[in-house]
Amino acid sequence: MIHIFNGFHNPNGGSEQEALRLYDMLRGKRDVQLWSTSSRTSAELAAAYPIRRVAPLKGDVPRGGTYVFVGAHWRNRLWPYFAGRPERLVYVFNTFHPKLLALTSTHPPLLRWPATELVLISAFQARLLGVTGEIQPSPIDIARFAPRAHATRAQPVIGRLSRDTADKHHPDDIAVYKTLVARGCKLLLQGATTLAGALPQDEAIRLLPEGAMPAPDFLHELDIFYYRTGEHVETFGRVVLEAMACGLPVVCHRHGGYADVIRHGENGYLFDTPQEALAMLDQLIVQPALRARIGDAARSTVEQLYSREALDARAAFYLRRAAR
Repeated sequence: MIHIFNGFHNPNGGSEQEALRLYDMLRGKRDVQLWSTSSRTSAELAAAYPIRRVAPLKGDVPRGGTYVFVGAHWRNRLWPYFAGRPERLVYVFNTFHPKLLALTSTHPPLLRWPATELVLISAFQARLLGVTGEIQPSPIDIARFAPRAHATRAQPVIGRLSRDTADKHHPDDIAVYKTLVARGCKLLLQGATTLAGALPQDEAIRLLPEGAMPAPDFLHELDIFYYRTGEHVETFGRVVLEAMACGLPVVCHRHGGYADVIRHGENGYLFDTPQEALAMLDQLIVQPALRARIGDAARSTVEQLYSREALDARAAFYLRRAAR
């Protein structure tokens, strides 16, 4: 039995989506149970997936097998003392915070759980933290993000998608957005209402709240995907891969886990400065054929990354038995 743990707070959260895609990847190969470690489980997710709430006083706890924690941890909790001892203990570490890494890599001696096996979601993250572990890209259902053909528009639509928090946005992007509008582009930014006070009210700029449109539908409205974060460090950046799966050319800041799969000038673009970003965007704005070529290469990259053979190889890590 494989047990997957997450808080399951936010239907649009990357950690929640990672846990659910892992469940989809494994459930045909082994019995898999989803567990919420929080009292604030999303009603939307609970209605769509068989998520059980960890409730030790009711005896509702896992009883052994492989425990996989995705964006949740067991430290300073009582319920592990009521649960069965796992054969394997796996932590999918999808952030860059060293304190959380310390919380999950050790546990109280009385618990007598096995040593933690780390799964990291990018080589970038491994380098950032200076740790080793199994490296697996965050699972994505790329069938949901199939490319959709649309007519070339006189005003290309440039956009991005994220959680609607200030740390997901870089202050330098305000000037980039204003420049793009001045050059005749349209902006469609979801998860960006936090920018409302910094951008002018202009019919060329649409700021949508987080979750306003399903991610595939939103991405299909774009011609170019642009991405950079502020204080938040993207150890993987699944939304970038989702945009690539949609056949979009992506222009992204170099500091992120997604940079491991972007080959600059071939299947996307990487920049260091706003000036570099605008130069790359200018090329894509005036060359529809270039957008199509880069987008096709992006889709091909994602198809290889999430091929059946690649997914089966990643699933094998979770399916193997504990070493005796």
